[in-house]
Amino acid sequence: MKYFLGIDTSNYRTSVAVCDEDGNPVKNVRRLLPVGSGQLGLRQSQALFEHVKALPEVMGEIGRIIPAAVGYSSRPRDVEGSYMPCFLAGAAVARSIASAYGAESFPFSHQAGHIKAAAYFSENNKVFRELTERSDGRFAAFHVSGGTTEVLLYEGGRITRLGGTLDLCAGQLIDRVGVMLGFDFPCGEMLERCASGISQSKGIKVSVKGLDCNFAGLENTASNLYAHGMRKEELAAFTLDAVAKTVERLSENLIGLYPGLPILYAGGVMSCERIRAELRNRYDCGFSKAEYSGDNAIGTALLCRSRYLQG
Repeated sequence: MKYFLGIDTSNYRTSVAVCDEDGNPVKNVRRLLPVGSGQLGLRQSQALFEHVKALPEVMGEIGRIIPAAVGYSSRPRDVEGSYMPCFLAGAAVARSIASAYGAESFPFSHQAGHIKAAAYFSENNKVFRELTERSDGRFAAFHVSGGTTEVLLYEGGRITRLGGTLDLCAGQLIDRVGVMLGFDFPCGEMLERCASGISQSKGIKVSVKGLDCNFAGLENTASNLYAHGMRKEELAAFTLDAVAKTVERLSENLIGLYPGLPILYAGGVMSCERIRAELRNRYDCGFSKAEYSGDNAIGTALLCRSRYLQG
């Protein structure tokens, strides 16, 4: 049995995963980068430093596995000039391991790993796994996270941006509101817990034009609502419902432009069940299992497997 190692060092998590040649997950170890109370993430230099500290421990949890090939996230997206220093830590470890074992190493984008993981572990629509393995596979994908909110077209492994946010990302809105409410970063899980039991918010105005959107206005609205006495629970619900409505409106516009194209929702924000519930029964769509929605290396390991098996 051959094994494939994936390493992803995003601005949120240190992540290492292993899958076998049949595509089954063998190991999946993730560790959030430490962020001080009241802070909204880390500087790139600090994130790189934290990855350097965490990688030996995370690799130790993987155990002794001799990889046939090693995949790693080398950049945020599949576009020219895409770069973040935090990915240097994972790239250095991946290439060193591959060299030590005489294995091949393959660089991928962090975004491609997200899409692969969501497609492979789509819990309600199995067609996406097959589409990512085919040279003519074609579908639309939303990558909605703390650092990215984009509408994408996937065609035979090529990822093309069709639209997305023009200012804040959806995850940034969630984290900024969460920190304002006193939660620790990242705030998505705590915001969803806080909103549980609150009915759907009414009268939310979102900013969507075609396949582009804005979230900065929603941040201002949330700040004003909180300043005028809105309860934490209601504001948490408002924020998540505003993200859901924005993604819903973008999805409707996407279907109008690309009728019949299935839609895959990927990224950490899409692990939120409150948001997923608004989309699940509306569209021909797929969602990753929640544990594979956030930043993790399992998608990178699967990409590595596919590249190796394709020769």
